[in-house]
Amino acid sequence: MSKKNQQLFETVYRQCYPMVQQMCLGFMKGDIDLANDLSQEVFINIWNALENFKGQSTHKTWVYRITVNTCLQYIRKEKKKKRLSFEKIEHVLVDESQHQETDQEQGLYIAIGQLEELDRLIIMMVLEGQDYETISHVLGIKPTNVRVKIHRIKKRLKKILNHE
Repeated sequence: MSKKNQQLFETVYRQCYPMVQQMCLGFMKGDIDLANDLSQEVFINIWNALENFKGQSTHKTWVYRITVNTCLQYIRKEKKKKRLSFEKIEHVLVDESQHQETDQEQGLYIAIGQLEELDRLIIMMVLEGQDYETISHVLGIKPTNVRVKIHRIKKRLKKILNHE
């Protein structure tokens, strides 16, 4: 890899790591350890694809797309594995000192985890502070559709959080 690409990777890493980690955290339903592992996987994929970046979008949009694809690929792979239900493992105590999130944040990530994949992606981008145009570009849908989807997602999250 050229020195230029290495410097570009370091810049992208510094600028995008918090965003990537937050999105992974949303996709992993608040599991910080899985989110950290997945964030590393995202940056491995970015490193491997850096020479193929054509500049047709911003680096941040490109990183979003790689993050989404990596997360969705992981979720699909995990669906094939047999998993214990949340209710069966709910009794396991977690050492709270290992986690940086507050109970409220953890509850929000758990609620986000109950949404469908596309809705999780959209709300995580909203939480990251992305504008409708960016979300629209990443997802390939119209900005007006993004607004409608966000409104519906917020209503669903409110119902989940209020146990309705």
